[in-house]
Amino acid sequence: MVSAMTKLNYLKNHVRIILGSQYFLYFGVLGIFLPYFNLYCYHLGFSGFQIGVLSAFRTGATVLFPLLWGAIADRFLLRKSIYILCNFISTAIWALLLYTVDFWMMLGISIFYGIFYAPIISFLESFTMDALGKKKKEYGKIRVWGSINFIIIVILLGRIIDIYSVNIIIVLILAGSLIQSLISVSIPDIKTVKSKSSSQGMGVLLSRRFLIFLFCAFLMLLSHGTYYGFFSIHLDNLGFGKTFIGICWGLASASEILVMIQSDRIFKRFSLENVLIFSFFIAAIRWCILFFAVSPLLILGSQILHALTYGAFHVASILYVDNLTPGETKTMGQAVNNAVTYGLGMVAGFILNGYFFETVGAPALFIMSSLAAVSGGMILWGFRRMV
Repeated sequence: MVSAMTKLNYLKNHVRIILGSQYFLYFGVLGIFLPYFNLYCYHLGFSGFQIGVLSAFRTGATVLFPLLWGAIADRFLLRKSIYILCNFISTAIWALLLYTVDFWMMLGISIFYGIFYAPIISFLESFTMDALGKKKKEYGKIRVWGSINFIIIVILLGRIIDIYSVNIIIVLILAGSLIQSLISVSIPDIKTVKSKSSSQGMGVLLSRRFLIFLFCAFLMLLSHGTYYGFFSIHLDNLGFGKTFIGICWGLASASEILVMIQSDRIFKRFSLENVLIFSFFIAAIRWCILFFAVSPLLILGSQILHALTYGAFHVASILYVDNLTPGETKTMGQAVNNAVTYGLGMVAGFILNGYFFETVGAPALFIMSSLAAVSGGMILWGFRRMV
C-alpha cells in the first residue's frame, strides 16, 4: 500500500515537473519576445504603424487557430499530438527570421508562425487543469515557474543587449523554442470522457455569462496593447537603457509570483469575480501612472501592479473559464478565452496603438488604455449586480 502511494505521488510530481518545465520555457521565450522583439523591429527602422501591423497580424492568428486546433483536439482527443506538432512547426518557422529583415517577409513569417504557436498556451492550460484534478486552485504553483524564468531572462538579456546587440534575440528565441519542443513529447495526456451531450457543453460557450466575461476580458487585453507593444519603445524614447527596460519587465513578472504561489489561498478567501473586477480597476490606475511617469522610481513602482493586472487576472480567468466549461469542452473553452483576449484583444490593441503612436505618442495611448480597463471593470461589476 505504501509502495503504491509512493508510486502515485512520484507520478504526480513527475507530471508537475513536466508541466512546470513547459511554462518555464514558454514564458522564458516570451521574456525575450515581449520586451525586445518590437524594439528589434524599431532598430531595423520599421515605423510605429509597421510594428503595430506586424504584432497585430502575428497575434491575429491567435483569434482563429486556437479555436480550430481546440475543436480538432476535443473532437478526436488529439491534444498531445497537436501540442507537439505545433511546438515543432512553430520553431521551424521562426528559424526563417534568421535570413531576412524585410518587413513583408517578416510579416508573412509572423502570420504562419502564429498559426502554429497560437494554440500552445491554451493546450498547456488544459493539460494543467486536468492534471490538477480537484486541486485546480494550486494552478499558480505550477504556472509560477513561467514567471520565474521570465524574470531571469528579461533582466539578464537587457544587460546582454546593452553589451552586444538586440539582434541576438532571434537566435535565443529559436533555442528556447527548440528545447521546449523536445520536452513537449513528455507532456502528460490525460484523456477526458466525451459527454453524450456535447452540444450542451458547447452551448455553455454561448451563454450570457461566458460572453460577458469574454467581452470584458477583451477590453482588459485591449488596454494592455500599449504596454506590450510600446512600453519598451516608450522607455527607450525617454532615454532609459536596455538594462533598465529589462529590470522593469523583470519586476513586473516578479510581482506576479506571490499571486501565483498564494493563488489557492487567495481564491479560498475571495471569489473569482471579485478578483477579476478588482484587477480591472487596478489596471486603469496603472496605465494612468504611466501616462505622466518619467521618474524611474515611479515607473518601477507601477510595475508592481502587474501582480494584479496580469497575475491575479490571468489565474482568475483560467479558473473562471474552467468552472464554466464541462470536461468535453475545456480545451475549446480555454482556446476561446485565449482567442478573444490574447488574440482579438491584443490585435485590436496593437493596431490602434500602432496607428496612433506616431501622432499622439505613448503617454496619450496609456490614457486610452486606462479607459478601456475601467470600462471592462464597470461592465463586469454591473453584470454581477444584475444576476
